[in-house]
Amino acid sequence: MNPLLLLRSLRGLATLSGSVCFAQAAAAPHLRSLRSTMHYLTEHRGRPNSADHRIYFKTSEGKYISPFHDIPLIAETEQDNDVPTKKAKKNESEVLFNMVVEVPRWSNAKMEIATKEPLNPIKQDVKKGKLRYVANIFPYKGYIWNYGALPQTWENPDHTDKDTKCCGDNDPIDVCDIGTQVCFSGQVIQVKVLGILAMIDEGEMDWKVIAINAKDPDAQNLNSIEDVFKTRPGHLEATVEWFRKYKVPDGKPENQFGFNGQFKDKDFAVEIIKATHEHWRALVQKQTNSGDIICKNISCCESPFKCSADEAKDVVQSAPACGSAYPVSSEVDKWHFV
Repeated sequence: MNPLLLLRSLRGLATLSGSVCFAQAAAAPHLRSLRSTMHYLTEHRGRPNSADHRIYFKTSEGKYISPFHDIPLIAETEQDNDVPTKKAKKNESEVLFNMVVEVPRWSNAKMEIATKEPLNPIKQDVKKGKLRYVANIFPYKGYIWNYGALPQTWENPDHTDKDTKCCGDNDPIDVCDIGTQVCFSGQVIQVKVLGILAMIDEGEMDWKVIAINAKDPDAQNLNSIEDVFKTRPGHLEATVEWFRKYKVPDGKPENQFGFNGQFKDKDFAVEIIKATHEHWRALVQKQTNSGDIICKNISCCESPFKCSADEAKDVVQSAPACGSAYPVSSEVDKWHFV
C-alpha cells in the first residue's frame, strides 16, 4: 500500500499539538501533521509484583494521559522515555506506528493496559485472585519478544471478522516487537509493521501484529514478513508455537489460528490496523457500546469522555503511593514441557 494513501485513509488521526480532533479530521482531505514533538514518561504507583501496582503515563510537560486513547497511532516523531526526542526522518517508503510496550522480552509477568480503569494504566493481570505469569514453555523463557499494543485501536467484540468468523477480544490490537533491544514496561517505541498472525483465543479474534523497533540496527533490512523468514530462521515458527501452547500449563486448550497459522503480509496487517482504529474512533465518540471499557481521555476533542488535566491528575494521585517490590515466587522460573 502506498504510505501516502494510508495516511489519507487514517484521517481520523488528524492532530493538533498531540490532540486527536475529530472535527478537523472530518473537514481535512488528508492527514494534518501538526503534532508537536512529544515523548512520554511513566509514573509507578503501588508496589511492583502486587495487585495494586500501576504504571501511569504522562507527557514531558507532566500532563497525565491514557496510553490507550491519548497516544497517537501514527508516529510522526521519534519518541523514547529516557532520551530527548528527535525529528523523524521523512521516509515515504514506510509508515511508523507507536507501540506501547507492556511486557519486556524474557519476562513472565503478564502486564497489560487496564482498559477498564480510568486513564488505562499498565497493570499485571489477575486470575482467580492471583497475579498472572506466563509459563516458560521449553525452550523459551517468558515472552520471546517485546510485547505490547498499538494505541487508538480496539478489537470490537461485536464485530465479526469476515475471514475467521470470530469476534474481537475487546482489547487494543497486540504487537510483537522482534527487535534486539529489551524494552521496559511503559516504553513507547516506533515500529515498522511487517505482517500479522490471526490467533483465535478461546473463540475470540486476537490479532498479533509482527513489527520491529524502527531504531533497531536490523530495521532497515526488514521490510516484509518474507524478510523475517529469510534472515531469522525459526523465529516466526517459534512465535506460532509459543502462542499455540503458552496457556496449556494453566489447563487451557491450545490456541487456534486463522489461515492455517500462516502469517499475512504487511498490507493485510495495515488493513486490520485501520479497521481496529475505526472501531476505536467509534468507541471514544460513544457511537458504539463501550461496555466496561473506560474511555476517559484528555485529547480527543470530539469525545464526550474528554476530561481536564486536573481530573486526570486526581486519578493518579488517588492511587497508592509507590513502594518497594514484593518478591516473586520461584515457581515463575519453572520450565514446562508440553
